[in-house]
Order: sequence, then C-alpha cells, then structure tokens
Amino acid sequence: MFHSKRFKSAFAKIDRRAEFDLEPAIAKVKECATAKFDETVEITISLNVDPRKADQMIRGTVSLPHGIGKTVRLLVLCREDRWKEATEAGADYVGLDEFITKIQGGWFEIDSIIATPDVMPIVGKVGKILGPRGLMPNPKTGTVTNDLREAVTEVKAGRLSFRVDKYGILHIPVGKSSFTKEKLFDNVTSLLGAVLRLKPQTAKGQYVKAIHLSSTMGPGVKLNKAVVAGVK
Repeated sequence: MFHSKRFKSAFAKIDRRAEFDLEPAIAKVKECATAKFDETVEITISLNVDPRKADQMIRGTVSLPHGIGKTVRLLVLCREDRWKEATEAGADYVGLDEFITKIQGGWFEIDSIIATPDVMPIVGKVGKILGPRGLMPNPKTGTVTNDLREAVTEVKAGRLSFRVDKYGILHIPVGKSSFTKEKLFDNVTSLLGAVLRLKPQTAKGQYVKAIHLSSTMGPGVKLNKAVVAGVK
C-alpha cells in the first residue's frame, strides 16, 4: 500500500509496541494530525462481546461535553401536525413520505434521524437501508420519541449514537484535531464511561480488549489498560 511522505513521517513518531496513558496518547494524535484540514479524532474500541447474541449487541448514546466539532444534519420523521415543532427545535429536515421516497432513491445527506413512535411502521419500509448505515431510529438510543424538542436539542448539541460492528468493535468520533487536549480528554473519558456502563452480564473475560486513538489521516495510538481502570 502506498503511503505519502506526510503519513510516513507521522508513523515514524509512534512506537507501535508502546501503550500510552490517555493524555500522552492525545498529544501524540494531535502531533501526527498534519493534514491540510481539521482532522477528526476517532476512538476504536475492541470489545470481548458476540454481537450475534442479542444481549451482547452493545449500542447506546452519549452526549460528549464538547461535541465533535461537526454540524449534525438532522432529519425528523413525523406527522404534519408536528412539523412546525420539529423545525422550531432545530431540525434540518422535517417530513415523512417525501423523505421515505428520497431515502429509497439513495438520498443520505443526513447524519441522524429522529422519528415519532406513530410513524415507525412507515419508517420500517426503509429499515434495511437505514440499518446498515446506523441511521435507523431506535427507542434504545432515544431517536424514537414523542419529545421532539428535547431529542432534537440533544442531537444537535452533539449526542452520538453508537453500536458495535459484527466484529465487536466500536468506531466513534470524539472531536477534531484542533480541539485542546483538555477537550479531547473530557470527550474520551465521557465516551469510555458510557461504553463501560453497557457491559453485558453475560460477557465473559476481559470486556475491553484494546483501545486505539487516531486522527483521520494519522496512525493509531494504543491506549494502555490503566486508562479503562481510571474511568468512572
């Protein structure tokens, strides 16, 4: 695989065998984020779970204290009598049948979807399309609700929904490389706390197998086990 001189230079700054405490890891990620744009900082968490088992499908939401540095494009699917409420709350797109048709046609200019319970039978028509993209509204993540104002406000403020992939791995953005070390530290610890609280009782052995922190164009930095032990 071809790698640019920029990437090779960043890669050389990381000892691939080393494991870092959180603060030094964040410093390394910021040091290696040398692209010409504001890179996203992402955390990758490998969990000792089997997503094929319903009680080990790790999914949830978290409101990061400093957001992720991105404007969330939000679609609210609801009946016409609630369109004004959703719009005033801050949703970017509001409607129902029109957007179901657009989604069926391949429209995905959105980052999150909220739906009211009464329209879920209609939303179910595009479940197989939205599900693989992590966009399907779900009561467990607070995206199926009658309290549109609160849900829209939380999502626009940076509430994230996450779930493990089929390998038991989470890939979650935690901010931008331009964030201060303190902001990234707060976001990472908040996220780790949310993930740890979701540990299923049926999961055997070590719950968190490995954690890596990286920027969009930078190499991964491995965190040590003490990071998990220090999260409340």
